Amino acid sequence: MKYIHIKIIRIKRIVLTACLVLILFSCGDFLDVVPDNTVTLEDIFSSKQQAWNALARVYHSLPLINNHLYSEYGLGDEYRVYLDNQNRNRSLGDIINRGDQSADSPLLGLWSGTRGAWNLYQALYDTNLFMEKIDLVGDMTESEKADWKAQAKFLHAYYTFLLVQHYGPVVIADKMIPTDATDDELYPRRRKVEECFQYIIQLIDEAIPDLREKANSDVYGQVDQTVAKAIKAKILLFRASPFFNGNTDYSQFLDTDGQPFFPQTYDKQKWKEALDAINEAIEICESNNLGLYTYGKNIYTYDRADYETNIERMQALYNLRMLIVDPWNMEVIWGFSNLSPSGVEDWQAITNIPLPSGYDSFGGTYDTNTCFGSTGATLAVIERYYTKNGLPMDEDLSFDYNRRYDITTTPTEENSEYEKSRGILQPGSQVVNMYVDRELRFYANLGITGGYFRSHSNRIATSMFAEEPGGRYSKFGVQYLTTGIGIQKFVHPDTKAGHIARLVRFPYPLMRMADLYLMKAEALTQYLDAPTQEVYDAINKVRRRAGIPDVEVVWSNSELAKTVNKHTTKEGMLEIILRERDNEFAFEGHRYWDIVRYKKAVSEFSKPNVGWNNMGTDAETFFVRTIYQQNKFFKKNYLWPIDINELTINDNLVQNPGW
Repeated sequence: MKYIHIKIIRIKRIVLTACLVLILFSCGDFLDVVPDNTVTLEDIFSSKQQAWNALARVYHSLPLINNHLYSEYGLGDEYRVYLDNQNRNRSLGDIINRGDQSADSPLLGLWSGTRGAWNLYQALYDTNLFMEKIDLVGDMTESEKADWKAQAKFLHAYYTFLLVQHYGPVVIADKMIPTDATDDELYPRRRKVEECFQYIIQLIDEAIPDLREKANSDVYGQVDQTVAKAIKAKILLFRASPFFNGNTDYSQFLDTDGQPFFPQTYDKQKWKEALDAINEAIEICESNNLGLYTYGKNIYTYDRADYETNIERMQALYNLRMLIVDPWNMEVIWGFSNLSPSGVEDWQAITNIPLPSGYDSFGGTYDTNTCFGSTGATLAVIERYYTKNGLPMDEDLSFDYNRRYDITTTPTEENSEYEKSRGILQPGSQVVNMYVDRELRFYANLGITGGYFRSHSNRIATSMFAEEPGGRYSKFGVQYLTTGIGIQKFVHPDTKAGHIARLVRFPYPLMRMADLYLMKAEALTQYLDAPTQEVYDAINKVRRRAGIPDVEVVWSNSELAKTVNKHTTKEGMLEIILRERDNEFAFEGHRYWDIVRYKKAVSEFSKPNVGWNNMGTDAETFFVRTIYQQNKFFKKNYLWPIDINELTINDNLVQNPGW
C-alpha cells in the first residue's frame, strides 16, 4: 500500500510515494546518490548508514531553543532583546510578549511550521515512516532496529506533547494515511486533552523497554531510558498541573460532540502518578551516575588568588557558573545538540559582552565579531533572586527592601567585609543595594556593574555605564546589553570574540537533574495535605548546591523570615518551590511554562520589560528604572492559535478560544 503525508493528501489527494520521500528526507546527501532524482523508501532504508541519516532527520525537528531569534526561551519576562539598526525587533519571543501573535501565520507555530518553527505534524509523520520502514534495513541487528524504532517512538510522543503544551487538544497522528483514505482519515478532529496525554504516556511506556539504559558518550543527545523516564515524569507533571487538570476556564471550549476538550474535574491522583514517575526517573538517573553538577577541574588562573582566600563561596560560584557550559556534565539528562553551524544567533554569542580594549585576547581590542552583547536580562529576573540567606528580598528582615535601589559602594580591599566578596564583586565600586549580599546564582548567572564577567579567557571587571566595558558604546551601534544587565549563564569562560571557531560549544539542557528534584518537591507538596521532610530534602539538594540555607532552617528563623514558617503550609511551600524554580532555571525557558501551567500568565506577563538606563554614564544616571517594552498577555494567549489556513483545509478542526 502507498502512503502519503496528510498535508499532501489535503491538497492533491493522491501522490506518489516518491514525493513523500522527497519531502521527508530531502536533506543531507540523500539525493546526491540517486540518479534522475528517483528516490524510493528502499533506497533510504537500504543500509544502516542511510537509516542513521533518516534517524538524524527525525531528531532534527527538535525546536531551536539555542537560536535566540526562534527560541521559546525568549517568552515571558526574563529577556530583553535588542532592536537592530532598522529599529526592528527580530526575536519572535519578544514580539509575542508584546501581544503581536496572530492566527494568520502564527509566530513559532508548531502546528503548521510557521514563522520560525518546525512543522511538528511533518515530524510526526517522519517518525511514523521511520518506525514502519526501519525493518527494511539489512545490515542491522534486531536489537539495533528495536532501539532506533524506540527512539523514534519516544520522539513521536515528545513532539505530540509539545503540541499539547502549546495547543491543548490536538490531532493524534498515530498512523500513516493511505491514498484511499476516507474523509474521516483525511480530515481528522482534535482529541480531548486527557486522551492526548494518555496516548503520549502509552507511547513512552512502549518505547522504554527497547531503549538503552544509558547512551554511550559517542551518541550523547540520543534518547535512552534515563531521558525517556525523565521526560515522562515532566509530561505527567504538566498533566497534573492546574492548566490541564480541572481547568474550568475552558468549560465552553467544546469538541464537536458538545463535550469540553479540557478535563473539568480536578484529579488529585494525577499528582501521585507524576510523583511515582519522578521517583522512577530519579532512581534510574542516579544509578547511572547522574546528579547535581559540581566543578572539579582547575580553577582559572585569574581566580586562583581569590579562590584560596574565599574557598567555600568561590567553589560554589564555580559550581553554578560552569553548570550549563561544561559540556555533557553529570547533571545533563538530555541535551540539545542540534547546534547551528554558524553559531552567530546562539544565546552564547548574543549574550556575551564585547571584549574591552586592554584585555589580552584576540586582536587585543574591543571586538564584536561573533560576540554581539545585545541581549540583556530584565530587572524582574534580578529582583527574583534570593538574598544570601536564601529568602526573597522582600521576605528577608536583614535586607532593606525599600532601599534596594539606593546607591552604595562595595567594600574596599582594606575593609574586613571584602573577604566575603572577593572574586564576586569588585572592591570600591558604586552599585545599588540590591547588588550586594545576594545568593551566588545572582553573581554566577548575571553580568552586572560592579561584578565580573568571565569570558574571553578573562575575568572582566564589568561596568555597564555608557562608553565603558559592557555598556552602550556608541562606536558599535546596537551591540550593547540593552537593559544594562548581562547574562553570562550561557557563555563559556573560554569563548572568545573574533571567529565562530572560538565559541566553546555545549548542549543546551532539555532536562537536568535539578529539574527532577524540584519536580519531586512540587508533586509531593501538591499530593500531600502539608509538606513533609521529604519535600524539604528534595528542594534542599538544589539549595545546598546554590550555597543557601535549607528551606526549613531559614523559613523558621523569626529573626530572618518575614513570613515565619511559610514552608509549613501547602500554599506557602508551593510558592517557595516555584520561586526556587525561577532562580535555578532562570533564562532556560522554564518560567514561562511554569507560569502558564499555574494559570498566572495574564498578571505576570502583562508587566513591562524594565532595565537600567543604558545611556547613563555614572551610578546616578545609570541606576534609573527604565521601561523598554510594554508586554501584553491575554487569556487567549494561553493556547497558540491554529493557522487559519489549516481551518480552511479541514473544517473539522475547532480553533482555540479567542482566535
